[in-house]
Amino acid sequence: MRFSARDYRMPRYKEIPNVGLYLEQTVKYINECLAPIEISITPSMLSNYVKKGYIDRPIKKQYYADQIAYAIYIVIIKQVLSMDNIASLFVLQKATYTLPVAYDYFCSELEKTLVAIFEDKEEPKKDTGDSSFEKKMLRSVIIAVSHIIYLNDCFKNNLQDNASDSIR
Repeated sequence: MRFSARDYRMPRYKEIPNVGLYLEQTVKYINECLAPIEISITPSMLSNYVKKGYIDRPIKKQYYADQIAYAIYIVIIKQVLSMDNIASLFVLQKATYTLPVAYDYFCSELEKTLVAIFEDKEEPKKDTGDSSFEKKMLRSVIIAVSHIIYLNDCFKNNLQDNASDSIR
């Protein structure tokens, strides 16, 4: 089944559970959110992000909205960036925008870009207002990730189609 970019929606910051999820629950939640774009995280990956300081330590072994938002962001953009570059983007984000604002912007831009790429349209135009250096960098990352998601979908569906044809 082909990915439906038009129907894909990431959870916005205020929709992310902020009640405290244990490691396995956090991983399950993130994987459910990202399943349509076939990106996933493992408990060991999340633990490593915490150990390396990319995500704050869980509070009483529980993860909250900030940590979950950062984990979702990391697991998506690590498709195209090194962890050092992701850490640099975090520094820029923290100096410029609050996490809820930055995360929600990331979600909406990723969704718009996926629709444009999957529907073979022009990629969404830059914001006419605030085209800060930070937003320009983030848009470049989003475009790169969106192309990776598109290509993975093409290869998966092309291989399935070819396998079905050869069985007939």
